[in-house]
Amino acid sequence: MGNLIVNRVRELRTSAGMTQQALADAVGVSRQTINAIETGRYMPSLEVALKIAGTFEAPTDEVFRLRVD
Repeated sequence: MGNLIVNRVRELRTSAGMTQQALADAVGVSRQTINAIETGRYMPSLEVALKIAGTFEAPTDEVFRLRVD
C-alpha cells in the first residue's frame, strides 16, 4: 500500500531555491530529517509540518495530502 500521505516538500524547496540545510534551519530540524521527509521515510509531526508549510507560506494541505489511489 505504501505511504498514505504524500508531500511536495522537495518540489517547494527547490522552487524556492533552498537547500535541505536551509529548510532544516528554518524549521528547526536536521538536514537528515528533511531528506527523510522528502523521500517519504519519515512522517513529520504536526508541529514540523506546520512549520514547513509556514516557511513556504502555503496551506498545510498544499504541502501534505492523502494519497488517493
